[in-house]
Amino acid sequence: MSRHTLSVLVENKPGVLTRVAGLFARRDFNIESLAVGPTEHEDVSRITLVVTVEEHPLEQVTKQLNKLVNVLKIVELDSSASVQRELLLVKVRCDQEIRAEVLATVQLFRAKVVDVATDAVTVEATGDREKIEALLRVLEPFGIKELVQSGMVAIGRGSRSIADRPLRAVTPEDVRAHHDGGPHSAHSAHNGHSAAPGARDTHNRTHRKQVSDHHG
Repeated sequence: MSRHTLSVLVENKPGVLTRVAGLFARRDFNIESLAVGPTEHEDVSRITLVVTVEEHPLEQVTKQLNKLVNVLKIVELDSSASVQRELLLVKVRCDQEIRAEVLATVQLFRAKVVDVATDAVTVEATGDREKIEALLRVLEPFGIKELVQSGMVAIGRGSRSIADRPLRAVTPEDVRAHHDGGPHSAHSAHNGHSAAPGARDTHNRTHRKQVSDHHG
């Protein structure tokens, strides 16, 4: 079993996230982390998933994802060739006796205090998985009252982006074929272009409107 980080471009439409996550749930794959948000194109969202699976089952899931009309492109981001970050907010017990020690620990990890109470502080930290886990281990002896973590977000290193290559427009025939299960389903409408450095382009998907239109 190995950990994989998938970056998925989807149309910004209701229900897309549910359908994407549902494919993993139906195969009993545990999603360790999931983050979704807007991109540089207002009608496109980006989903970042971290899953621990074997290579072959993962390939099967990406093929199923590729069949969803709203999925535009899927790449796997290698940790050594991408920037991966998580956000942590953690509330730590912090009375006068240990306040100096807690603040020294926060400074050591280049985190920052964002809220102060008489008996607690709330700390904000951003970093990769290893940094976040290390910070929590050090803060745990003081007493963690509450914490929340964002999902992993990741982007390939270098100047190229996941959407540098234009994606072929989806035609009404493609949509009808997808629903009918015909030979020209959305699964067959990928172009095979390379993605950003460090990203293994598992599937390129089609789009109703070419991403290149957004560049003018």
